[in-house]
Amino acid sequence: MEPVGVGTEMALLSNVLAAYAFITENPERAALYFVSGVCIGLVLTLLALVLRVSCRTDCKRSSSKKPPRERESDSDSSDSDDDSDTTSDLSARRHRRFERTLNMNVFTSAEELERAQRLEERERIIREIWMNGQPDIPGTRSLNRYY
Repeated sequence: MEPVGVGTEMALLSNVLAAYAFITENPERAALYFVSGVCIGLVLTLLALVLRVSCRTDCKRSSSKKPPRERESDSDSSDSDDDSDTTSDLSARRHRRFERTLNMNVFTSAEELERAQRLEERERIIREIWMNGQPDIPGTRSLNRYY
């Protein structure tokens, strides 16, 4: 009786030789299959990342308990307003996320804020020096009139 490993090794060797024979007989087709496999893999990876990011943001939002919003005027609200709220819920969530990123404080300490302000001031000064240091003579732009 032969060991289990020898049969699997022979099958693996047989498959490798068959793949090599296919590649040598049809190089264009093999290249097409390879490129197609890579492209499909990239598309599936992109879809998985998009689903992961969107599910993570939706799950965080649904898990946090927020108090219900109070309506500004109950007399103006009707059933048709409720329908429009559900249809524009996604755009409203995106808008709130955008506002949150605008209002978020990027700097965690006062030292980092001061360092960033000094850097901005330094860049502004360098920009002014550059703009003021450029010659303003119109004749020096092009010395060759046929160029």
